Amino acid sequence: MNITIGIILFLTIVVALYLNKTDFGRRPGSKTKKRLNTSPNFNGKTFDNLSETPSLAEGESFLGVLYKFIFKKDKNNRPDFVLPSEKHDLKALNTDENLLVWFGHSSYFMQVGGKKYLVDPVFSGNASPLPGTNTSFKGSDVYTADDMPGIDYLVITHDHWDHLDYPTIKKLRHKVKHVITGLGVGEHFLRWKYSESQVTELDWNVPLNLGENVTITSLPARHFSGRGFARNTALWASFALNVNGYKIYIGGDSGYDVHFKVIGDMHGPFNLAILECGQYNKAWRYIHMLPEETVLAAQDLRAEKLLPVNHSKFALALHAWDEPLNRVIAESERKALPLIIPVIGKVIRL
Repeated sequence: MNITIGIILFLTIVVALYLNKTDFGRRPGSKTKKRLNTSPNFNGKTFDNLSETPSLAEGESFLGVLYKFIFKKDKNNRPDFVLPSEKHDLKALNTDENLLVWFGHSSYFMQVGGKKYLVDPVFSGNASPLPGTNTSFKGSDVYTADDMPGIDYLVITHDHWDHLDYPTIKKLRHKVKHVITGLGVGEHFLRWKYSESQVTELDWNVPLNLGENVTITSLPARHFSGRGFARNTALWASFALNVNGYKIYIGGDSGYDVHFKVIGDMHGPFNLAILECGQYNKAWRYIHMLPEETVLAAQDLRAEKLLPVNHSKFALALHAWDEPLNRVIAESERKALPLIIPVIGKVIRL
């Protein structure tokens, strides 16, 4: 019994020390919580979704999902070849051009209205707190943090490892003028040596005037947050970027819900909706959309075009790596919704 207790105590200490690594960031302290308590979306301990959002769908269990994740992945879960890609000198781009470059998964660079935006960059080649356990597909890492030009606005939708990557954020610190993210996420940046003046945290439905007839508004999503065992201590969000009347919806991660229709009615129509279509499963459909729901969400947003993301870089679900695109293409053709599906690294003129 004493040996067992000793082993448990030792493992507990090891885990606690590991969770305190700089990579994990920092949960909001007492000072920040006073500010979070003013949010209608914060219950005093954690943030809540607008609709009840269980982690797993009815009839599913954690052990069942874990078993399928270990033993039931599609045989084509990862591509067995190098994905095609392009690489351009982003520092030499004409600043007067409006364009977008997708880096795989949910990372992309935008140049709109003369300003440079970088969304959820992950350039470390890993989407997990454990090194080497969730590596990127071959060919999807042609860009690095060093390839990025000076960034006016770094937009972070939430703090999961496949959207907020510590090695990337660390390397970008001196290139980023301003960080825009949800309430509580800024604590990570402060631990990572960003200054308070660099970071703006927004609650849902709060607009931020960036000047020169440009606004970005933080909006709801149906998801969750957390970089360790504690969940929902920081806010997950989507964003509406309005540049002189040209509107882009930055979706982040979200399950399908009525908020898309509300956002479309209040902030649409959008010229472009950037929405997740990968890393889904019926077991967690409340927090990630199925590809058919991605098309439906774009229609709810009243989007002219859809750029599906959150695919083709990491295998975070059981499906074949190319299944998300096959399904979203089929559904978009059925619904007559124009798609943008660029090669990784390709410069798309907006």
